Amino acid sequence: MRTMDEIDLVGKRVFIRVDFNVPLDKERRVKDDLRIRAILPSLRKVIENGGKAILASHLGRPKGKVAEEFSLKAVGDYLSAILGRPVPTAPDCTGGEVERMVSELKAGEVLLLENLRFHPEEEKDDEEFSKRLASLADVYVNDAFAVSHRAHASVHGITRFVSVCAAGYQMEKEITYFRQAMVEPKRPLGMVIGGAKVSTKIDLLESLIAKADYLIIGGAMANTFLKAQAKDVGKSLVEDDHLKTAARLLDQARQKGVKVYLPIDAVVAPSLESCGDVEQVSVEKVPPNMQIFDIGTETVAVFKAVLQQCKTVIWNGPVGAFEFPPFHKGTFAIADCLCDLDALTVIGGGDTAAAVNQAGDAGKVSYVSTGGGAFLELLEGKTLPGVAALEECCARS
Repeated sequence: MRTMDEIDLVGKRVFIRVDFNVPLDKERRVKDDLRIRAILPSLRKVIENGGKAILASHLGRPKGKVAEEFSLKAVGDYLSAILGRPVPTAPDCTGGEVERMVSELKAGEVLLLENLRFHPEEEKDDEEFSKRLASLADVYVNDAFAVSHRAHASVHGITRFVSVCAAGYQMEKEITYFRQAMVEPKRPLGMVIGGAKVSTKIDLLESLIAKADYLIIGGAMANTFLKAQAKDVGKSLVEDDHLKTAARLLDQARQKGVKVYLPIDAVVAPSLESCGDVEQVSVEKVPPNMQIFDIGTETVAVFKAVLQQCKTVIWNGPVGAFEFPPFHKGTFAIADCLCDLDALTVIGGGDTAAAVNQAGDAGKVSYVSTGGGAFLELLEGKTLPGVAALEECCARS
């Protein structure tokens, strides 16, 4: 891929696909600005080099219709405050008024286009819509890794109609850290995989079994693996239709020589709301009326001991219901452990990033990815349409 440092930005209309799909509160104020701040290096590069920055993003799922609650104006106002300069929000992302606003941009100025997904053509990767977006640009920059697993017009189609395309600094960083962690990792390579369901991570687990040295499994998905080993997990969430899948994955790991670690004790309660009835028990002795909501202290000790042997660690998925104290302790303990490792530590997935941030450890690990689904698809070994489009554009020119 071509990078921003390889292209001339002076006086150019630089169309930057960003990811401003950020949470807003009831007063439409930005609650978490991680994704906004992630693109600031690319944006400042354009501003400082005398380019004209045109930012494009989606927000939420308006399903191809204009809806005020999904307007990007609040994000534009927030960005304006960060930059200390006006960032007007266009009334649309294409059309005559947008073209006029773009034509009037001066060097170093910034314009935010309205929500791309107000147009159903965006998610359909429509060719005519792609051309209309491309008509606003001299240069196209993709700095939206988190949506680059989608073949949408602003991520994929537009690159066919702009002669100069490049990866933004955030995109470049995402790919660089992924390659360091997965393509040429320092070993041992440890993977921590959590979350709720085995069914959503079968491809991921199969991919990791082919590459990892150690595989740690936590979260509710671990319950299915435990039950596949004939352990009674009480009323815990289990995917009974995937017990054979879990057994097969464990067998694959044994054949590959991958060491798999599952919880040996757990924090249980009748429900997430029953904080007064919390117990810590062995996974061999989960009461029939209880559910597992976190890993126990003995499991934390085992997981830490494994991670301390690793030179590279990738973590996707919390190992407990961290949103509901006191079931946050296991996940926070893993986050704290990663901060102290002499290793490359990469965090991926929205829930995991949120957990690491809540634990106060976001700035202490090597890298926190801004991508959820995109990060997972890279781990699964899939090609991201947004990345492939940048490579193809570079090859053409």
